[in-house]
Amino acid sequence: MSRTFKLGVLAAAVMAVAPATQAFEAGDFIVRAGAVHVAPDDSSEVITVGSVAALGADARVAVDSNTQLGLRGTYMFTSNLGLGVLAATPFKHNISGAGDIAALGDIGETKQLPPTITLQYYPMKSSSAVQPYAGVGVNYTTFFEEKTVLGELDLDDSVGVAVEFGVDYMLSEQFGLNAAVWWADINTDAQVTLADGVTKTDKFEVEIDPMVYMVGFTYKF
Repeated sequence: MSRTFKLGVLAAAVMAVAPATQAFEAGDFIVRAGAVHVAPDDSSEVITVGSVAALGADARVAVDSNTQLGLRGTYMFTSNLGLGVLAATPFKHNISGAGDIAALGDIGETKQLPPTITLQYYPMKSSSAVQPYAGVGVNYTTFFEEKTVLGELDLDDSVGVAVEFGVDYMLSEQFGLNAAVWWADINTDAQVTLADGVTKTDKFEVEIDPMVYMVGFTYKF
């Protein structure tokens, strides 16, 4: 019996008794936590009062970015399909003037929560330590604590499509690293009641449509 054959038999025996590392399987629950950065690709309609551009022919608003703690959970139906839910601490965005009122700088702020549900697809075998995934689903964004120096601000909630791409790198059976990016269709109708408490602007659409980035940790149980 050759030495090569003996080594082959030994290797086969070791592989037979050693447990295979399984990344994600049906019934697993995956929790991802880390920093989430929301970067709006924003635009808005011109602010008008009674269809008249009272603040300027190009008076608009812009929304800045914000970073918060994100928490995401995924339940695996199979080793390739899972249902993911995104939650986070409330994002706070400054609202600034744009166009003709850009010189005003920050004119308000709002907080928002963007719970998102996605169906995720994992193309790799469950034995792979590297697990890329893609998902598509629905985002619901609710705005609260709206404020503006112009008077009172009201922002409608938003429902839209969300898509995501991410990857987990499992360092052990349960613990790994995660990076993800997704895009959400977030549009809101805004209205300002001016400082006199009576005059209201016409409702104007603000498109936020952010790119969202997350880096953090993965835990499977």
